[in-house]
Amino acid sequence: MERGYVLHSRHFRDGSVIVNLLVDGKGRVDAVARLGGAKNSIRSIIQPFQPIIFQLHGKTDLKNLKQVEAASPPVPLTGDCLYSGLYLNELLIRCLSVQHSAEDLFFDYHRTLIAMATEFEQSQLRYFEHALLKELGTMPSLDFDPSDAPITASGFYRLEPDHGFTPVIATAYNQHRFFTGEMLVALNERTLTAAHFAEAKKLMRQLLAPILGDKPLYSRTLFAKKPQA
Repeated sequence: MERGYVLHSRHFRDGSVIVNLLVDGKGRVDAVARLGGAKNSIRSIIQPFQPIIFQLHGKTDLKNLKQVEAASPPVPLTGDCLYSGLYLNELLIRCLSVQHSAEDLFFDYHRTLIAMATEFEQSQLRYFEHALLKELGTMPSLDFDPSDAPITASGFYRLEPDHGFTPVIATAYNQHRFFTGEMLVALNERTLTAAHFAEAKKLMRQLLAPILGDKPLYSRTLFAKKPQA
């Protein structure tokens, strides 16, 4: 039996459903399943943030999903946590193909959902984006600059896509154009604070932009339109 999370599903009138999954040890998997009759329907568990156990069959990219059961209750996400969870799911679907195994991302995703459900902080999203970019091989080193000198908390750095974080001499007038070593070190050590959030978000959007392309993320649109208290 496999275990995984439902990222997204599309239901059809004939009772079938195509499911995007994040599977432990496999990464992104797309599969088709039958919802079943009223007494044995799996409709209630083919939902986002639902851990499931199942069997996969087939030799093509679109697998057959069989013997589906809930592994545990769904991770309870509400409010900003829910929108953030939908963002993570859409990010995985947009960035990962079924050819990219991304075996280790299951644990990072599970850990992020549980952390968000307990007490949400923006840093949780940044750490997951960091893990995703590392898995994709597009995350520049946060340990060393292009000359193999250590990245220091006291420095300032310019992101050069093909080289990494290059040290620069910053002044009070131009430092807003660069990234602080303090934030880069905190991201690497998973010690981001509220003072780093805006800068870390800017960095991750810059790194993700070439992968996501021009099509906007639907989850960001939802968050922008969410009811205000």
